[in-house]
Amino acid sequence: MEGGSAPGAGGVRVVSRRMVRPPSSSTTANGNGCHPPEEEEEDAEVIHLTPWDLRLISIDYIQKGLVLPKPPVAGDDLVDALASSFARALGRFYPLAGRLAAEERADGTVTVSLRCTGEGAEFVHAAAPGVAVADIVTSLYTPPVVWEFFSLKHVLGADAAVEPLPVLSAQVTELADGVFIGMSLNHSVADGTAFWHFLNTWSEINRGGGGVDLSTPAPVPRRWFVETSPVPVPMPFAKLEHIVRRFERTTVQEYFFTFSAASVAKLKARANDEVAGTAMATATISSLQAVLAHLWRAVCRARRLPPEQRTFYSVVVGCRGRVHRMPPGYVGNAMVFGKAEATAGEVEEKGLGWTAWLLNRAVASFDEAAVRESLERWVREPDFTYMGNLSSRGTALVTGSSPRFDVFGNDFGWGKPVAVRSGAGNKADGKATVFEGPERGGSMSLEVCIAPDALARLVADEEFMDAVSLPA
Repeated sequence: MEGGSAPGAGGVRVVSRRMVRPPSSSTTANGNGCHPPEEEEEDAEVIHLTPWDLRLISIDYIQKGLVLPKPPVAGDDLVDALASSFARALGRFYPLAGRLAAEERADGTVTVSLRCTGEGAEFVHAAAPGVAVADIVTSLYTPPVVWEFFSLKHVLGADAAVEPLPVLSAQVTELADGVFIGMSLNHSVADGTAFWHFLNTWSEINRGGGGVDLSTPAPVPRRWFVETSPVPVPMPFAKLEHIVRRFERTTVQEYFFTFSAASVAKLKARANDEVAGTAMATATISSLQAVLAHLWRAVCRARRLPPEQRTFYSVVVGCRGRVHRMPPGYVGNAMVFGKAEATAGEVEEKGLGWTAWLLNRAVASFDEAAVRESLERWVREPDFTYMGNLSSRGTALVTGSSPRFDVFGNDFGWGKPVAVRSGAGNKADGKATVFEGPERGGSMSLEVCIAPDALARLVADEEFMDAVSLPA
């Protein structure tokens, strides 16, 4: 274990760092795609990354975390207990203790794989005694200190294949009257579904469900490829570094907006009423589509986009329910981006229902045939996700995550989370992350990241704010 360091931004001090390895007796990974080498000289098993994985290799780690009430123990007692349960969760997700590796081939291509070396995941203990839970949750504004509750800030997925970096890191930060548990996960290794799957497993183990009969499904790290895909997938670049683009990190601020279940239902009903009796009526607008349409219209106003300005909204579309035989415990990326596009004038003038219908069509355009075709095309013509493209210089929005992810069920044994927040990863002008709301049962929250002047106008927009629940 390494020693502590001086306080960073906001008075966050790193107390210790360690590399946590899965238990040597881990057997839960056997049979589902990766397991520990049986002999010291045995080569580690390899998981080859799919086009879904490789497309995300030039974006930051996923960074999400929980504000929890004050635990009954503190200091080393707290951190050692959490590190122990973290190790046991890692035993179930054994590949996340591995390392990425890039192979530059003689034909001028490069491949990337996840080697199941069991080297471990990083575990950081930090302290922020000057930060209270109220400093984080009693305002719409998210203070910058939250970014210091995560390790591996601004690290791209590809960095872990070039440098000896872990693909998973957890940081436990003790606050004045609570604790923040933040996780960073390499996005080329897993998506948001897998992220929360791991966190749900870790919290359940820590609160006493450490046996094999966990409520979370068994993780399945074996990758899914279309039948025509070469494995591994060769990318037409001599070096992995040639793929990477580090986007310009412009000044942004974050606000956290929560919509009650009643407010969400009202927006959904309004959107569906507006499309009823029109050619759009064949589509049923979902709760999320209605809330995102409400945001899109308000952000166009807040940015003062001229009516003729093209604007687009990229939304993550999960593929687990769209691809036959993909197991619910699939650990890897299984997502694509759907894109809705219009002018700012159309978004404002045609109303909530029409705007939500655009988002609905973007999602509905992906069925299994479309997903398979896109994967086959990617092998021939690889393209990569770059945050700079998604944010499009202040004219676009992009939403990741899902209100279906179990956030507030993550009780580590001393009470359910007070709030959820995310780190610096992929924070660009136009990023809006969706979470389930604290009251659950249909409520949802949006963490919105845009330029400070536009954000000030968004908060002053009465039409938008009428649907938002203000912090207590």
